[in-house]
Amino acid sequence: MDHIKLSMPNKPEFVGIIRLTASAIASRIGFNIDDIDDIKVAIGEACTNAIRHGCEKTNDTYDIEFFAYEDRMDIQITDTGKGLASLNIKQPKAEDLREGGLGLFIIKTLMDDVEVITSEGKGTIIRMTKKLGVD
Repeated sequence: MDHIKLSMPNKPEFVGIIRLTASAIASRIGFNIDDIDDIKVAIGEACTNAIRHGCEKTNDTYDIEFFAYEDRMDIQITDTGKGLASLNIKQPKAEDLREGGLGLFIIKTLMDDVEVITSEGKGTIIRMTKKLGVD
């Protein structure tokens, strides 16, 4: 298992670096292009959530950790923001669709396993797994 940890400033312009890093690690493990695209979208959503909701000061950072195994890739995004009061993630209705607010739903749709650990005032950890060869 290889472990890579990045600490990123809460600036959206750095999300591309994280997506490229995820793509390179996933490619090294042997994921196909469709799975790599899913990983990049999911990690982009998770990082955007950390920036929007988890970093309260302009100089805040959040951490991204990659765990590369032979048969899967685990990713963990940790912020120290206000946390989430509720994790009631439902299938969105077409009439309720708006920009934003679908990040966790998208992540759960694209990744094989997703765990969200949060509490008000303590920050949020999103752990997600993509398994090699699983559709």
